[in-house]
Amino acid sequence: MRGLIGPREAPRIWERHLLNCAAVAELIPSGASLVDVGSGAGLPGIVLAVARPDLTIALVEPLARRTAFLSEAVTELGLDDTVTVVRGRAEEVAGGPLPPADIVTARAVAPLDRLAGWCLPLAALGGRLLALKGSSAAEEIAEHEAAVGRLGGATPVVRWCGETLLDDPTTVVEIVRERLVVPARSGKAARPERRSSGRSSGGGRRRRG
Repeated sequence: MRGLIGPREAPRIWERHLLNCAAVAELIPSGASLVDVGSGAGLPGIVLAVARPDLTIALVEPLARRTAFLSEAVTELGLDDTVTVVRGRAEEVAGGPLPPADIVTARAVAPLDRLAGWCLPLAALGGRLLALKGSSAAEEIAEHEAAVGRLGGATPVVRWCGETLLDDPTTVVEIVRERLVVPARSGKAARPERRSSGRSSGGGRRRRG
């Protein structure tokens, strides 16, 4: 796939990549809006768009070579009505043209603390981050749970998808965005947004939610 997936992955692309991503559809409600961060080769965004034509999906990817591939794939697969390709980093598009999403997905992008910082601002309040992870998911949660909380996320929960279909079910860390936070600036940690007289006292952008 144009160097977007390692050559050793080709023989196992169906189960390890395509089915692994498609299984996540069971966690997504009908008609949901979804933002896929770091879409790369279209995993899981393109796969979910094919499996779930009821979803409205934005694929966020910073690299031109990858966004060119994603745009071509969207057109070739006839997904133009439901899928949009957005070139940029998650932290750049948060608060921008994308409306708050019901679901934000990411696969093999970053450790959970950084991922929550990038992805939760793209979700509506009550929306969810679904982070596709490996066998170390529980260890990541233990290490980064406090950071996720400071970023406005609820306690992360591990979900397993495709248990009746896959020999190796997909491991997903689910985080609900339960509150807004003031964006971190000048190296300072994000903090909960305070409200006074109906207005934010911290000047935080109200993005996803």
